[in-house]
Amino acid sequence: MLKQIASTPNKDGKNTNRITATVGKYLVERLQDVGIKHVFGVPGDYVLDLIDRVVESPMEFVGTCNELNAGYAADGYARLNGIGAVMVTYDVGGFSLFNAVAGACAERVPLVVISGSPHSARRRNRALMHHLATDYRLQFDIFSRITACAVHLTNAAEAPEKIDRALKLCLQQKRPVYIEIPMDIVGQQCSEPTKTSFDLDLTSDQEALREAVEEASEMLKKAKRPAILAGVEIDRFQLREPLSRLMEVCGFPLAVTIDGKTAIPEEHPQFIGIYQGGISRKEVIDVIESADCLLSLGAWFTDVGSGGFTANLDSNRIISAKEDRVRVRHHFYTEVYLRDFIESLIRSLNGKFPLLLQDELSVPKPLEKYTVRPKENITVGRLFERLDHFLSDEMVLVPDTGDALFGAAELRVNEPDSFICQAYYMSIGYALPAALGLSLARPDKRAVVIIGDGAFQMTAQELSTIIRQKVAPIVFLLNNDGYVIERLIHDGPYNEIQQWAYHRLPPVFGECHSVRAQTEDELEAALAEAEAITDRLVFVEVILDRNDCTEALGRITAIYAKMSSSSRK
Repeated sequence: MLKQIASTPNKDGKNTNRITATVGKYLVERLQDVGIKHVFGVPGDYVLDLIDRVVESPMEFVGTCNELNAGYAADGYARLNGIGAVMVTYDVGGFSLFNAVAGACAERVPLVVISGSPHSARRRNRALMHHLATDYRLQFDIFSRITACAVHLTNAAEAPEKIDRALKLCLQQKRPVYIEIPMDIVGQQCSEPTKTSFDLDLTSDQEALREAVEEASEMLKKAKRPAILAGVEIDRFQLREPLSRLMEVCGFPLAVTIDGKTAIPEEHPQFIGIYQGGISRKEVIDVIESADCLLSLGAWFTDVGSGGFTANLDSNRIISAKEDRVRVRHHFYTEVYLRDFIESLIRSLNGKFPLLLQDELSVPKPLEKYTVRPKENITVGRLFERLDHFLSDEMVLVPDTGDALFGAAELRVNEPDSFICQAYYMSIGYALPAALGLSLARPDKRAVVIIGDGAFQMTAQELSTIIRQKVAPIVFLLNNDGYVIERLIHDGPYNEIQQWAYHRLPPVFGECHSVRAQTEDELEAALAEAEAITDRLVFVEVILDRNDCTEALGRITAIYAKMSSSSRK
């Protein structure tokens, strides 16, 4: 609960704020105010006092095996909770965490990064304290490059304002923020938290908004084959509901980018599939690339999202609206926020378009019946075909980078918050610790992780935290004996990894269920066990041929292979 500042009259009879809180207590209460119930991290002497404040609060401190995994877990948590937090010690902890924060920055994930640091007196004296890399500004300077806001709490009286400003920017911009606290500042007194609002107060430039909507509406009304492409910002800025109303008004067919999957339920009659440039299904390409007016909402045209830049889209036919700007053909409108643009467009288009009939849209085909082929070895294609029948609305799919991502892209997901991935930054190993975070954020959802053997070796130890926290994801380990995505781009001995007895590893960490499946009937038995065992981790090692891959991966790696070859010449 937010507290009012206690006040007492001074000698002139005027009220003044009573200093009764500490900086550490203030920060912990503010984390609760923005909805954080779990803080991930690794203890270290510069941050121990602050961690104690978390432990004493209603929040839970979740210690992970290393700082990188703590960052991935907090990232996964933030995607489903709306904001997450990670707490580490100075330099050795911060620099280990850095890659996870860079990913959160790239993918617009609101993450509060908190680092303890040496005593202020040691900093003033430039003492050579343990963990120090070069100088006392290094970590702050580096994190300031990948965060929306970086603050160093050097003065207890100023700390509340700095903390509030950082948290508001985190929620506003959907990017990480960095808060550095010297160990001696944690216990210093400051004013108590006042009742405040962290609601977003972003307001569009009304004239720019009006002009953008007028031009976009005119273009859409003239179109004979309009379509919508929805991207990741629909999810980040909680715009699924207005997008749904826009679709009801206009009746246009809609595709999503891979990182925008679940922007709308995939059973929606206007949904046609995932658009990834030239590696998309032909039916999706035909609708999106032949559209005489494409309304692009919150979509990023990254190399992966555009199929290796194979998207064939004419900028003269595109209305592109993103977080705070709109482009109509070659006209740019700034300070026009995506939510305002969609809401205004709904009002402008209302009643102007007849709803399209189901048979006019290139909708995904219904699932075909799956029949097990006993004793036949599992292939990648058959695995994903079977998983399409296995997934339910109570699950959240978490594919890692590589073929796991490309295979999972076409799996059918209808419920919001049921598909989490790093489709832009693509740091391998992300999915496993992210599943820890999202399992704690949404205990009503069961995480289903699909991860390659190479990626798993990056973050495997976080299985121990998953077991300790008593969360129950299902992990499918795709064992194709190395980095298949790299083999397809450019093969070499560096793509080989040590073979582990993967299914034997999880029990080392604690109570779980772990099996190995090489044939389709073995996979069927493993899936039945996964459905029945819901109170602990289920780990399924799936044996695949070392060169087997999805069709989508084969096509995009062929594109990357040409790029790589050209760069070597």
